[in-house]
Amino acid sequence: MMKKTILIYGLIAGIVVAIPMLFTANLCHSDSNFDYTKSMLVGYASMIIAFSLIFVGVRNYRNNYNDGIISFGKAFKVGLFIALVASSIYVIGWLIEYYCFIPDFAEKYSAHEMEQLRKKGASAAELAEETKKMASFIQMYKNPLVVILMTYAEILPVGLLVTLISSLILKRKDNKTQFSFDQNK
Repeated sequence: MMKKTILIYGLIAGIVVAIPMLFTANLCHSDSNFDYTKSMLVGYASMIIAFSLIFVGVRNYRNNYNDGIISFGKAFKVGLFIALVASSIYVIGWLIEYYCFIPDFAEKYSAHEMEQLRKKGASAAELAEETKKMASFIQMYKNPLVVILMTYAEILPVGLLVTLISSLILKRKDNKTQFSFDQNK
């Protein structure tokens, strides 16, 4: 039953987090005045909403399949795997979006960052330094493994944080064991 819970809640969370990402990435490609900051806020808000399903999934597993009892470790394990399934769907969605629809994302993002620095009045030295960093980013982003790792690094920490919090809140010891210890006093 744990696998079923993980798959159901992980798939739903993955879809919930991937859809806004695909939508904003599509806007990024079609709108030259795209606001990356707002996109990032929408992205992280959708991650929090999607990862709230970790709490629901762990609670469902605890209450429906584990007799209302769950240790921190077991709760963390269920939440971790839900986060991994959801994160993997997000990564797969980004890979499809990036390679099929916006292969120039790194270049557009770099140009946007450089323009933001110019608007802030960055010095020539700062612009030169950032140009080197952005060229390095563009080069690194040509490697599919780097794209995968960077995308996991974007989403998985949020899932781990929600898993940790959910596990702490939802852990519940066996009341029967506690009662039998209390009777022996």
